[in-house]
Amino acid sequence: MGKLLSLLARDESTCCTPQKYDVFLDFENAQPSDIERETFEAVQRVLKNSESILEEIQCYKGAGKEIREAISAPTEECQRKAYLTVAPLVAKLKRFYEFSLELERIVPKILGQLCSGNLSPTQHLETQQALVKQLAEILEFVLKFDEYKMKTPAIQNDFSYYRRTLTRASLTCQDNAEKDLVVGNELANRMSLFYAHATPMLRVLSHATITFLIDNEDIARENITETLGTMAKVCLRMLENPNLLAQFQREETQLFVLRVMVGLVILYDHVHPQGAFVKGSNVDVKGCVKLLKDQPPCKSEGLLNALRYTTKHLNEENTPKNIKNLLAA
Repeated sequence: MGKLLSLLARDESTCCTPQKYDVFLDFENAQPSDIERETFEAVQRVLKNSESILEEIQCYKGAGKEIREAISAPTEECQRKAYLTVAPLVAKLKRFYEFSLELERIVPKILGQLCSGNLSPTQHLETQQALVKQLAEILEFVLKFDEYKMKTPAIQNDFSYYRRTLTRASLTCQDNAEKDLVVGNELANRMSLFYAHATPMLRVLSHATITFLIDNEDIARENITETLGTMAKVCLRMLENPNLLAQFQREETQLFVLRVMVGLVILYDHVHPQGAFVKGSNVDVKGCVKLLKDQPPCKSEGLLNALRYTTKHLNEENTPKNIKNLLAA
């Protein structure tokens, strides 16, 4: 425990070279304790679907050809063909949206366990590693989903076309016909707001975190931001230290920890009033960026872009110039 606690004790203003404390969070094999088990199992019931969600959005092809044909030659046959192609895609988009609601529901459960009670944030990280691992998995999912979404403009094109068909249908069909639709008007409006955001899952995650703070006034905001900042520092140390890197049993774990580190910086930046980039922040942004730049571009470029374009405070006046220069594209 002493190692992790002392991680935050280093004084950035000291003239001495800060000592580094090395801690290993077992992202590969952490198992829930009896205290964690109920929350862990509730979260796991949701997370078990995350891989299939990512596979579906990664392979999303869209109905661009059929939509273009229906617009250029708006015959009943072309429009029917386009609708039959779009409808199952909209069913997928509905599944993605419903999964985001599940994430929004479970995130407060994890935060409640990791940020409340008499333990300090750092003690929570040490004693509840199974829940820390699940939070890390949520962060990785959010980064991956939003990256795939940004690379797939067909998602919004398909959904926009579907909403136009709803408008036409509402002018010609009886009211009770909506029950036969893949997505009705009310749900379509909510989904449209979700997909309008460049990073919809990040918005859900940050909104769930801020809502948790509002609903739990007895939990200090610092508990959450310190937990996020500490996790980010531990990830950085694990990636910097060859001895800790050697403890990974799977090659892909290094990239997982890289993604989680970046996800923590981004979430911290959205939750903390001053963000992650100001001097005195509990996140070592400079160290994170330098580490990313030491990686091959195939591993780092997408993560650097996430820091450049999905954070909230990077371009503000209080962000030091050296940080802005480091992240300049």
